[in-house]
Amino acid sequence: MKLFETWESEIRAYCRKYPTVFASASNARQTDENGKSYIDFFAGAGVLNFGHNNERMKRAMIEFLESDGVAHSLDMYTTVKRRFIERFAETILVPRKMNYKMQFMGPTGTNAVEAALKLARKVTGRPGIYAFSHGFHGMTLGALACTANAYFREAAGVPMEYVTHLPFENGPGGGIDHIRELQYALADSSSGLEKPAAVIVEPIQAEGGVNVASREWLRAVQELAHENRALLIFDDIQAGCGRTGSYFSFDGMDLSPDIICLAKGIGGYGTPLAMNLVNPEYDRHWQPGEHTGTFRGQGLSFVAGAEAMSYIEDEGFMQGVKEKGAVMQDRLNSLVPTDAKPDIAVRGKGMIQGLDVADGEKASIITSECFDRGLLIGPCGTGGRVLKLIPPLTIPEPDLVEGLDIFADVVRRHLQKG
Repeated sequence: MKLFETWESEIRAYCRKYPTVFASASNARQTDENGKSYIDFFAGAGVLNFGHNNERMKRAMIEFLESDGVAHSLDMYTTVKRRFIERFAETILVPRKMNYKMQFMGPTGTNAVEAALKLARKVTGRPGIYAFSHGFHGMTLGALACTANAYFREAAGVPMEYVTHLPFENGPGGGIDHIRELQYALADSSSGLEKPAAVIVEPIQAEGGVNVASREWLRAVQELAHENRALLIFDDIQAGCGRTGSYFSFDGMDLSPDIICLAKGIGGYGTPLAMNLVNPEYDRHWQPGEHTGTFRGQGLSFVAGAEAMSYIEDEGFMQGVKEKGAVMQDRLNSLVPTDAKPDIAVRGKGMIQGLDVADGEKASIITSECFDRGLLIGPCGTGGRVLKLIPPLTIPEPDLVEGLDIFADVVRRHLQKG
């Protein structure tokens, strides 16, 4: 590791939590160069929904490379892009009767958010955005302005303007009543409040602490946006792509966002891909080439992303995701002492689960001890106080059980200490 410390930037973060050099990986396990195997409950921060080196995707990608497929195409038409669009439409959009245009931009989630914000401002002619406490939307300036974490915001070096942060549903001051009061204020021309271009929200806040919004609260947020002719943007970048047991984290809630931001797991294999689903009424406001991105035509990502649809359309597989999620949640609930403080809690949906231990230092120690025992987990939330578990959806049951056993043993010892 000395070479990395000598030559790589001090910006390094995850490697400080996992101080080893990984050499190979398969499904839900990574192996370091010394041969030690780790169960991966982190999965590339939600990128590897279908595991490391997924065999189906690997075969398709090798065939694509060996046939000299078009790996980079900007926004030109290619056979693999056509295949991805076809598969996504027939698997995700058509069954849900969803009518959206697919916009590809730069390859990361923050690129998706930037494009969504730009379009909302272009459509409405308004500069302001409403975002929420504990939200995370990316690291480029527009997305960062919507991100609530002070540590990330302070690194920008410039004011984070044109964004008003409202309390998330379970945050201090949050709830449906707050959204309704804000609606009343916006209807009052003497309130001094300006109507926003968009309201952006994560139906499940992943980095913010695995905070799960209710259907009722999200419907109130939708009404707030639409009654004020603002665009509703759902950031489903980490919690989408099948993680909750359905493709979108908000499936079945009778919601109609104007833009849905997707990235991370959409490329399937860990290759980069980001896409916005845009209401055609608003997509027509774009002029050709008005928003670009050098790496918006990634052939390998289209190949893997199309193959990922075979998992999503498999009802047995998706039911298995829900069942594994229930196992995870039950196990985490069993770890909460009966006399625990109210702020020690389990939150999650499907295979994104979090245990809030109410203490960032304690969470850091637990993360380190889990690593020593061969388990990779990622802390999140305010001060890193929430232990987030997001294993690959394809994780074998023995690996899931072994990982939960390690996690439970470490957590119990530390929660019993008070």
